[in-house]
Amino acid sequence: MESLESAMREEVRKLFDEDKVDIVIGYKKGTMPLRTAPAFITKKEDVDKLIWNSLCDHNLVNYLLKPEHKGKRVGIIVKGCDARSLAVCINEGQFEREKVVIIGMPCPGILDRKAIEAKTAPREITEAKVEDDIITLKGLDFTGSLPKIDYFQTSCQACTINNPPVCDVLVGGQPIECTPSEEWAKMLKVFDARTADEKWEYFEDLLKECIRCYACRQACPLCYCKECFVDQIQPQWVGKTNHMSDVTFYHLIRAFHVAGRCVNCGGCTRACPMGIDLRLLSKKLEKIVKDRYGAVAGLDIETPPAMGTYTTEDPEEFITEPE
Repeated sequence: MESLESAMREEVRKLFDEDKVDIVIGYKKGTMPLRTAPAFITKKEDVDKLIWNSLCDHNLVNYLLKPEHKGKRVGIIVKGCDARSLAVCINEGQFEREKVVIIGMPCPGILDRKAIEAKTAPREITEAKVEDDIITLKGLDFTGSLPKIDYFQTSCQACTINNPPVCDVLVGGQPIECTPSEEWAKMLKVFDARTADEKWEYFEDLLKECIRCYACRQACPLCYCKECFVDQIQPQWVGKTNHMSDVTFYHLIRAFHVAGRCVNCGGCTRACPMGIDLRLLSKKLEKIVKDRYGAVAGLDIETPPAMGTYTTEDPEEFITEPE
């Protein structure tokens, strides 16, 4: 990881030397253990603030869409899932490709900070260090270590594309091989075997803790609408209450809005203060889009999202004639 970090900094310095960027968006050390924070580098002298490790969990594409970056030449550090969401945004005309320098990082998997903190709770972690395959932790009254392999984000466990499919520079030059878990495929198979009522019960149980804070929406780089459907009042499409009907309507409609576009970066789950993992629904829709249209989101910047285009060869077996 240290060699990748050094190589990344060197690439960023080169971009400033060659006057190719006005700003580079990357990661810096956070103020708390196990945390990183977005870094906005505007001069070569600050490049050493950039870091790269298994705690770089933010999807930085969110920041590309901010008004203050419009018109600027922006360099951005991306993992595989980040690069895919970036490709979707480019396809959908959210910014000019020539204004963005994509710095790809081979991703070894990102750690689940919440799972690590839950393991040591209620003891507070004051120091943390990740080396090779071990997470070393220290607190006021304890020291310990955890195996890294057991604490990857669930999105990383299911990842099959951990190397950026779209980038201008692949730092290190060599992609990292990944062996995805089959857990999500098994979960989808079990889910598909349920009756319609059992599926509905699953989602009611999943969403019963939702407080309608919209953190999932705010964390998603593909929820970039200037006015979300839940905020519209003329007409008002959905109620604002915590009643299950309103909560379910919001989550289902949002899921359909990102169907065929979601890259399963896990940002929605990480942002949720109630620990709700929304991605079974996302994975189900992803599977339907892939099976029906052969499409996987964000693999290039030429192919439009499956749900944003139409051909006469599209399957239509769901259309039936009235009896």
